[in-house]
Amino acid sequence: MKTVYVCLSTDTIHEGHMNVINEAKKYGTVIIGMLTDRALVSFNRFPTLTEKERYALYKGIQGVDRVVIQDDMYYDKIISEIHPDYLIHGDNWCDGPEKIIRENVVSLLAQYGGQLIEIPYTRNESVKKVDRKLIEKLSMPEYRRKRLRQLLEIRPIVKILEAHSGLTGLIVEKTIVNKGGRLDQYDGMWISSLCDSTDRGKPDIELIDMSSRIRTIDDIMDVTTKPIILDGDTGGVTEHFMYNVRTLERKGVSAVIIEDKIGLKKNSLFGTEVEQTQDSIENFCKKIESGKRVQLTDDFMIIARIESLILGKGMQDALNRAFAFCDAGADGIMIHSRKSDPSEVFDFCHNFRQNNRKTPLIVVPTTFNSVKEEDLARNGVNIVIYANQLMRAAFPTMKYIAEQILINHRTEEIEDRLMHFKDIIRLIDEI
Repeated sequence: MKTVYVCLSTDTIHEGHMNVINEAKKYGTVIIGMLTDRALVSFNRFPTLTEKERYALYKGIQGVDRVVIQDDMYYDKIISEIHPDYLIHGDNWCDGPEKIIRENVVSLLAQYGGQLIEIPYTRNESVKKVDRKLIEKLSMPEYRRKRLRQLLEIRPIVKILEAHSGLTGLIVEKTIVNKGGRLDQYDGMWISSLCDSTDRGKPDIELIDMSSRIRTIDDIMDVTTKPIILDGDTGGVTEHFMYNVRTLERKGVSAVIIEDKIGLKKNSLFGTEVEQTQDSIENFCKKIESGKRVQLTDDFMIIARIESLILGKGMQDALNRAFAFCDAGADGIMIHSRKSDPSEVFDFCHNFRQNNRKTPLIVVPTTFNSVKEEDLARNGVNIVIYANQLMRAAFPTMKYIAEQILINHRTEEIEDRLMHFKDIIRLIDEI
């Protein structure tokens, strides 16, 4: 019999998938390809089922003869191995980001005369309900909270972008690009105290209390599914930090980053230009230990941010703190620098990795912005946070538009600078 290949990435089999599989059975032996987590997270939603569970789900579908593993969003390897006579897929990949995957398949099949058969995508209330349930499941705390740890296992470097509202959260959630024939997307969101304060017109001095920060988290969580890292500033007094850990963990936040400073918080980018006091190693370790002690799951991460390089305390002080904070239970180390090149950060990473190969390293390359993610990964960095770019992009644009309306007493001159509201609305999913 002839062979038919169908690739699946779903956690739930609905009638649309069965339409594709039933059509495939008409042409020959049906082989289902299961996309791995690593392949999925580059362009699709994060799965709620493990690879083992998805494999069992696909294998149990009536009419499926074999299930194989597809470890890339592109089909080159799997088609060269199976050489299917037919490849069947829904027509939903004819437009949008996945169009380049379709073009890849068409090219591969043409090399030996294989045939692509596309089935009209099933769009009805039943399928929409299944899709909505899957999104709701992905947004639940028990799924969202653990996703950062999962991503650290499968991504060469985890990419986090700042979000400060529901709308910016949707931008992080839904932005997918095609660069050099590869699809890519952000892995999660950073809720920055700087951007949270700025959005409210307040100074970045730890003035916004946790209740207000929680409202931002809620706004973003209501409309997104990706993991969230919260900028926790200094963490506040230890007794308050312990309660906040419980609150954040319960909500489904994946991690909080706290910096080893005390007193009135000032933005690190000012460095030694303003008075900033670094906490003692002993006190900060106690704060980390207290936070870890009240945690109820292994999913939540407390990440220690070290300010030694910012404050001119030197490399050895930064390393001493890093190793002590890890011993106290920190789940990650964020190293910060004001320099315009990454050499200081890379030196830290190399020295740290000589004694600790496992603990995730996090950087925020705001000042050394020419460095590429692959260079960060090659030097031992696990998470890169783009900490304030959406906020910084919005401010000059809004200021310019406000000025131009005043100058021209109308909006015709600036319409080409504005996104049509229909395109903004399309970001927002309806229930």
